[in-house]
Parts: sequence; C-alpha cells; structure tokens
Amino acid sequence: MQLQLLRNALLKLSYAGRTLLIDPDLGPRHSRPSFTGRSPNPMVELPEPIESILAGVDLLIVSHLHADHFDEVAKDRIPKELPLLCQPGDEEAIGKAGFANVTPLDHFLRLGSIVIKRQPAQHGTGAVVEKMGHVMGLSLEAPGEPTLYWCGDSVLYPPLRDAAATTAPDVIVTHSCGARWDDTLIVMDAQQTLELCDAHPQATVIATHMEALDHATVSREELRRVADAAGIGRDRLLIPADGETIEIRARATA
Repeated sequence: MQLQLLRNALLKLSYAGRTLLIDPDLGPRHSRPSFTGRSPNPMVELPEPIESILAGVDLLIVSHLHADHFDEVAKDRIPKELPLLCQPGDEEAIGKAGFANVTPLDHFLRLGSIVIKRQPAQHGTGAVVEKMGHVMGLSLEAPGEPTLYWCGDSVLYPPLRDAAATTAPDVIVTHSCGARWDDTLIVMDAQQTLELCDAHPQATVIATHMEALDHATVSREELRRVADAAGIGRDRLLIPADGETIEIRARATA
C-alpha cells in the first residue's frame, strides 16, 4: 500500500493494483472564503499539479459534499467518466455535476480483490451534527495488503470506536486538525487521536486534514509534541507533510 497525502483530506492511494483518489479539493490557495476570519481557504497550495494528482486514478471516492472534500475545481477537472463512490443521498448532486458512473456505498462493494466497506462517522456532536450533515468513513481490505480504516470527517465517538475494533486495522487514517464549528469539535483533535492510538497499539495511525483550513485548532507540530509527551512512538503515529508518500506492507502471518 502506498498512500500519498496531497492536502487536507485529499489522498491518493495505491492499493491492490488500483489507484484511488479520496476527497478531492483541487482549488488554488485562498480561492474560498474564510470560516473564522483568520485566512481565506485553502491556506496552502497543492504540492503538485492537478494533472499529476489525477494521473493513473481509476476510482474516485467522495465521502461528503463539503467544498474542502469535493470542490468546484474538482468537479470541473476530474474526468466525468471516472467511477465514483459516494455516500447514499449524494449521488443525485454528483450526477448533476456531470459524473456518469456514480455508485452510492450502502454497505460494501467488491472492486476486484478489494472489499470497500462503509463505516460510521459523525461530523461533530450535539446540534452541530445536523448542520454538518451526514458523512461516512471507509475500510479497505485485500489479500496481501494491510487493512486500512479511514475515519473521514468524524470525531471519536462510540460507533467509530466499535467499528474500528471490529475491523482490527493495520492502518488508521484520521482527520486530526481539531476543526471547530459553533465552538464545537467537528473532527478529531490531538487528544482523540492519541486515544485512538492507544486503542490500536497494533496499527499505524496516519494523521491528516491538517494545516489547510482556518478553523483548525491543532497543528502538526502540536500533535507531535503531545504524542511524544504521551510516549506514542513516531513509528506508530505518522504525521505526513503535504505531498509526502507513505508505504506500508501487510503484516506477516504465521
């Protein structure tokens, strides 16, 4: 498995012979309004040209329709014939954007040797959940590959804890910037990320969705400092820079 963090939640994943692009936000720096008044969004440029990002992609995954996960530039630049997975309820809007091969992921889907499962996610707590709308997480499994659990735009809440425990992943991808809306946490912060690390000592946790949006409250440096203080090794919690590629092999079986 090779996983490249591009920016924010945008991942390019090479897995079991397929190349997946997850949650494309392709707009230039400062092309969208601020959430907090601190800075227009996104706060940083993409680390490489859009043509390079899209090269070789054979499946697009859109977890939800917030602009930092599926923006207008992505809708314009991504080939409309590319197969696209989304959460149920978003397929009509995505189809109206011109995409012709859209599949809602109700429970699971087989893609060659890969099994992609929809997993629970909750974009905040309390009243803000309704404002944020429905979101989803994912897990991927395939022979010879590490099992991947992608948390999506979610806080750490009981259904996610249970689903991750049932999946027993080798790799967990978190959104760990501590973004807030109406003064409410809407994705994991440093403490929730460390709690997930503690719950899965066998897994490599990869923290993403950082330093790209102005309602974030946790930086990469802060997350690393808190993890070091908690004794969580740098081999267990990876905090990639934009553009960085991580390669992880499946665990050897007896």
